[in-house]
Amino acid sequence: MRRCPHICTPPLIALCALLLAACSTEPRVIAVRRYNGASPPPQRPAERPGEYRVVAGDTLYSIAFRHQMDYRELARINGITAPYTIYPGQELRLHAAAGQYAPAASTRVVSRAPPRVATSTGAREGAVIAASVPAPTGSAGSSAAWPAPPPGMSSQTRPGSVAPATGSAMGNASPVIAGAGPTRTVDGITWRWPVEGQVLDGFQADEPGRQGLDIGGRMGQPVYAAASGVVVYSGSGLTGYGELVIVKHNDDYLSAYGHNSVRLVKEGQKVVAGQEIAEMGNSGAPRVELHFEIRKDGRPLNPLDFLPKR
Repeated sequence: MRRCPHICTPPLIALCALLLAACSTEPRVIAVRRYNGASPPPQRPAERPGEYRVVAGDTLYSIAFRHQMDYRELARINGITAPYTIYPGQELRLHAAAGQYAPAASTRVVSRAPPRVATSTGAREGAVIAASVPAPTGSAGSSAAWPAPPPGMSSQTRPGSVAPATGSAMGNASPVIAGAGPTRTVDGITWRWPVEGQVLDGFQADEPGRQGLDIGGRMGQPVYAAASGVVVYSGSGLTGYGELVIVKHNDDYLSAYGHNSVRLVKEGQKVVAGQEIAEMGNSGAPRVELHFEIRKDGRPLNPLDFLPKR
């Protein structure tokens, strides 16, 4: 009996099956993740418990603010002296080692070759990314109490988030001050409301993100300094605060202004009570509002205990 020449051999059958399977396979759909035109948030390097790794845009004040610490204690623990310069990649301890004395920041000198200072283009490597102005020696709001800001006092934030400084920042005019309004003096500092608007959420001492007042308003509405001082942080690096400005009023008190659409001041700039420092927005928030905090020695306090009665 003869074999039919058209009958496929087993190897040929296997090859045909593979070809048929390939032809019948549906094309795969590749999903593309979109970020609505915004860059994905940067991934922070892994950190060990009780430590913090400095990234571009940080200042000693913003790190202390993030961890509800007094900036002076953070400086003492890490042996950092005024003007509190920190560097990219530097690891900071958040707690003193057991049995280890943390010397006062004003008495310990760290031997370190200074890095090159960043220019306005941000092109140089190893740039100083944060330095603060020493504490004032006079009363809060006294312009003579604040020394000139040290070199390199510029935060590396995303382009366009800070409007060009004008007025006193340029040294050729007086800052624009809001009209006269009620004030209240507490602990030697004269406070005023930072913005006009209704209080949407009150102070919650034990709830992060609500340790201040949320004040409603409209997009672009002026935000004013609640008291005179110096800007120690102007950036967007603190999660949950959006575009944030922090003003230091004396050795003990800071005020913070979050969720702005535009920041109008830079680190090291002196401001006076009632000076416009930002424009209201919804950065880092689901609605247009100002998140306003007052902190003493790193501890959040109820702003209503400092602001004048309405």
